[in-house]
Amino acid sequence: MKISRLVLLSVCFLVSVSFTNIEAQNPETFLQCVISSSERVSQVIYTPKNSSFTSTFLSGIQNVRFFSPSMPTPSFIVTPSSESEIQTVISCSKSNNFLVRVRSGGHDYEGLSYAAKVPFVIIDLGNLSSITIDVEEGTAWIGGGVRLGDLYYHISNKSRNLGFPGANCPTVGVGGLLSGGGINMMLRKYGLAADNILDARIITADGKILDRKSMGDDLFWAIRGGGAASFGVITAWKIRLVEVPDIVTAFTIARTLEQNATDLVYRWQEIAHELDRDLYLRVLISRVNNSNGKPTIQATFNSLFLGNTDSLVALLQKRFPELGLVKKDCKEMSWIESVIYFADLPKGSTAEDLLRKDPYPKPYYKAKSDYVATPIPKHGLEGLWRHLYEDEARDALLIFGPSGGRVSEISESEIPYPHRGAYIYDIQQLVYWDEKGNKEADKYINWIRRLYSYLTPFVSKNPRAAYLNYRDLDLGVNNVGNTSYGQARVWGIKYFNNNFERLFLVKSKVDPSNFFRNEQSIPVYIY
Repeated sequence: MKISRLVLLSVCFLVSVSFTNIEAQNPETFLQCVISSSERVSQVIYTPKNSSFTSTFLSGIQNVRFFSPSMPTPSFIVTPSSESEIQTVISCSKSNNFLVRVRSGGHDYEGLSYAAKVPFVIIDLGNLSSITIDVEEGTAWIGGGVRLGDLYYHISNKSRNLGFPGANCPTVGVGGLLSGGGINMMLRKYGLAADNILDARIITADGKILDRKSMGDDLFWAIRGGGAASFGVITAWKIRLVEVPDIVTAFTIARTLEQNATDLVYRWQEIAHELDRDLYLRVLISRVNNSNGKPTIQATFNSLFLGNTDSLVALLQKRFPELGLVKKDCKEMSWIESVIYFADLPKGSTAEDLLRKDPYPKPYYKAKSDYVATPIPKHGLEGLWRHLYEDEARDALLIFGPSGGRVSEISESEIPYPHRGAYIYDIQQLVYWDEKGNKEADKYINWIRRLYSYLTPFVSKNPRAAYLNYRDLDLGVNNVGNTSYGQARVWGIKYFNNNFERLFLVKSKVDPSNFFRNEQSIPVYIY
């Protein structure tokens, strides 16, 4: 079924970032600085002359739109395994005017963890992969380079009744997920991934290593959903694990327009955010061919329930009888089996497959996001379907994810992620393509921009809200050098609303020289 390919592609895109002065760079001086400071770093640094440079670079690229002969490659890639090595790289990058990009999983939607227009150094955190789980305390310390699949696997090896509210794609870096918020399929029960951060270790631009106590309340607040790479390099996170039952239940039900999909999606909008908080019921919308081989729109209802089949069927027969859910539609499983189910791995995959580094194809894609406060009327949905019939929407996908429950109870200012009780669901808009070249890319990007424009009357306003981990440079970008608060606020309030001002104040205090900066990093006060 075509939706499977789209889900497979969609479950996998996020991470962290960083920037520097654009004065003259001297690669040889940078190398000398690194070698004189740390012999160990010289053993984990790659230049374009190294035979493994290209493979190391490509291993962390998840959107091939940002890899082509015309795109600049990094001057150096460093794969540190200790905090002292990162301190050295930061110091030498500063003194030699190199921009810095920090890469965890490489899933930044706009490639900001591995792409830049000026000479840059990648700090790839993949070797910071330690995971220490305390089952009795229900917590874990994880390295900044840990990927979600590794985390889920290690949790399941320790306990059947512990889990973590993270994203579906196992190759996503935990660092990027946490620092951007972390929408997930248990958010109605346990909130965002970032709502479950207990501590962290960060290396700042001046080389200091700080934990929660020494960094203070403001910086600890900022890195939990405000884009941690605006403030430093996170080397480790302490997270709260959550309780999961022995048995959870999942189902996937697809309905086309001929099967009343429009009415079902409209009804879903009215009730999904009000359902039992143990239930997360999302909708994936795409174009498919019907049984007669003609194109139609399909709405796929995809759900995780923290309970058994009987309870789920009874709940939805009462609250959403129009869907027609019956027991045979449902599949009971353990929590770790549900992780595999929603990761859309091949049939027969086991927990060990979550450890694979490249289980998915790497596509060209562009994404956007929105939040919805009141149901889109049926005529609005029908207009949306018309956009999906266009040629460029062949591999487009819309994902409607419900709010409500715990995520909506938390204050909008508790962490930088502000999109709480005001909204009933979010929309992720994705378009994929296989053709190479800027001309082809422009065709698909223009399509998703038209779609985004069409949605304007039906989504949030003043500001039009967006999700940082579905990064979109169309919202606005910073200058290559310093950027004013007013200019950055254009895109900043869309991600952070009123929290943007506090992020600006924290950034100005923690990194006044604006060493860590990128196209959408938090700006500093300009004197």
